[in-house]
Amino acid sequence: MKKYFFTIILCFEAISVFAIADTTKVPIERIYFHDLIHKEQTNCDKADGKLDGIIKISGNDDINLQVTDALIRKVNELEDFVEANAKISSNQEKIAYLRFIERMVQQFRIEWKTRELNPILAPALVDNFEKILKANIDSISMASFIAEAPYEVGKINSEIFRDNKGYAESKKVLFLKYCALNPEKILSVIGPYASEPFADSLIAEAALRDPVQLYSYAQAYYTPEGKLIHRSNNPIVKQVAQLSETPRALLYFPFLDDILNGTQTIDSIKRFVGTDEKGYDSVGYYKLLVKTEIRYSKRLVNQDTPVAMFGANGLRDMLQRKAIEHFITPINALHEETNLNIRMKAIDPLSPIEIYYMMVMGENDIYTSSYKHSFERMLQRMGSKPRTDFLLMSVNMDYFKKFIKMAANFNQLDTFLRLMPPSNSEILMKAFVDNLDNSGSLEDAVDVADSYSSIKNKTLLKTILQNITENEQRSINENNIKGKIVYGLLKTIFLSVDNHNIDLTKEIGIPSIYSVDHKFLSDDSDRIIQQIFFFGDEDGKGIFKSFLNSFSPNDWRINIEKEWVVIKSLRGKKVWIYANRPLDNDANLDDSAQVHLSRYLTKNELYPTVVIHRGHSYWLPRTIDRMPADAKIIVLGSCGGYKNLNQILDICPDAHIISTKEIGKGDINRPILNYLNQVFISGKTLVWQDMWTNLTKLFSTDPSKEVRESWDDYIPPYKNLGAIFIKAYDKKMEGE
Repeated sequence: MKKYFFTIILCFEAISVFAIADTTKVPIERIYFHDLIHKEQTNCDKADGKLDGIIKISGNDDINLQVTDALIRKVNELEDFVEANAKISSNQEKIAYLRFIERMVQQFRIEWKTRELNPILAPALVDNFEKILKANIDSISMASFIAEAPYEVGKINSEIFRDNKGYAESKKVLFLKYCALNPEKILSVIGPYASEPFADSLIAEAALRDPVQLYSYAQAYYTPEGKLIHRSNNPIVKQVAQLSETPRALLYFPFLDDILNGTQTIDSIKRFVGTDEKGYDSVGYYKLLVKTEIRYSKRLVNQDTPVAMFGANGLRDMLQRKAIEHFITPINALHEETNLNIRMKAIDPLSPIEIYYMMVMGENDIYTSSYKHSFERMLQRMGSKPRTDFLLMSVNMDYFKKFIKMAANFNQLDTFLRLMPPSNSEILMKAFVDNLDNSGSLEDAVDVADSYSSIKNKTLLKTILQNITENEQRSINENNIKGKIVYGLLKTIFLSVDNHNIDLTKEIGIPSIYSVDHKFLSDDSDRIIQQIFFFGDEDGKGIFKSFLNSFSPNDWRINIEKEWVVIKSLRGKKVWIYANRPLDNDANLDDSAQVHLSRYLTKNELYPTVVIHRGHSYWLPRTIDRMPADAKIIVLGSCGGYKNLNQILDICPDAHIISTKEIGKGDINRPILNYLNQVFISGKTLVWQDMWTNLTKLFSTDPSKEVRESWDDYIPPYKNLGAIFIKAYDKKMEGE
């Protein structure tokens, strides 16, 4: 069957894996449809950047071989099965089944590259497809096969076999699978199933996950979702339904748990919320949020989670938003004001505890100068003899590791520790590095890693390293695998900070963090593809113009399309840059442009290895959601802390990340991008230390003090200890 295909494939030296001999004869009228399948197989092979007969989806060779076997050998066998099966009698029927196979391979590639499907599921996808194909031939429902498959697999195969008699039942099965995987999206998809017996329990789960979203749907009383909510007998759902008729209801949601148990009432909260903006007491409301957070933090220690503690408009979300809106944004906006009484006026009504929460909640938004002045005021309001250990005890040690990390990053940790007895500071720093192996995530360990790189006090660094070493030894004695890995990696990483002879690449088994070879970034056509994410707010529109103007027409050709621009180098190596235009954010046009550009790149087999985020930190989650898995260099504004770092490295495990502790500055980002592009055009290896040395010289002579100080907040990949730790940890866990 494949002889005509072998002639084509064998032109490529490395693709002999496709050449599987068989004797099935293909009629000439169907050769074209087999060719379409083989084209999709080849596209899958090329999708990892190399046409070499191996579909590489991970660093594990066994997994890569299993995926390759499924999409090549097993797919070839399915083609033979269709040709040889007497039950598929007519030419049109055989063509239809061949198109099914083609679509399955095509959807695997598209959903792999758009990250809708974990590519490790390729064998499961093909096996499930085969079962359904055979069932379809015999007019048997596919529902039972969809039920046994992972959601992503079932979604692809159910749509391929839309005419199967079990399609409607399969959609219901997939809906329940989807809800289990995405409980936060239950309400957005439950409409068609509002009359099903399982709908009431799903609504109750949605109320626990996101009562605010439930509130939004409850307001649309006559929709299927609204009717379902208002007929529910679940107490939380009933309370939310009642709130949907209350003015400014969103501001009550952080206290939903108290409202349900009678600790607070709507009337007691209303005096801060008011009935309109004029009646809203922003300071009083923020103070109430802080009091509630302190009280609820005790419950969290006992694993008793309040109903609306987390999620959109939950207590912590609202506390963060109000800290930024009412206090951080105003003092940031006045960063050029020299009169501190004017600049810091917004936080005058706040107590030390309330300033503490303002700072930790604004980790990714607060300017360096705003933090330092807030820190000073926090200490001043603690009296003539401030005790910072008392402050931490008064908040139940809530967010204390985050606070220590920020104090270290902003060079205030020494001051904070001096204002408590030495014995307590030792206990605190020991607690800072203790129990990193018991946390449900790596966030605390990453905070410790990030803090270490910012601390200048040699004695404190020695103490932290000693505590890390002691915890490693404890983990060894207890044969605690996670502890041995966490503390062993931190020790090695910390030792490398002072001992430059330690090569972390060799010591902890990760790809080089010191340089990036041109071949690592370029595709089979020797092109380096970049994707830049712009956003359609006023800042985005402004920096987009200066971005385009930074490209000399002698060196670059710029083509402006409807939703994006394409910039290509005219000399040296091929560097192709794709940037969405910052179209109107209010109309969601920038979002559509990003979606359409990503689809265009995937469809045309253009896989970006350099990704640049040009926007505020609050836009970063959107960039991460669309970040191509092939990215090897990622340039951010604010890195956004552990959550965003972890998401990025989960998508792009080998990425080199440039980030900043503060807000990204256009006057700094442009020279960074220009330097990168010049290295890319030259074809030379990018050496991070050389780049940082050159740019440091450049910015040291900048007339703007703000630019000089902001450059110090930028972190090169080889000093991004949090990212290095995550990479090393993931690598170690793969081997366990």
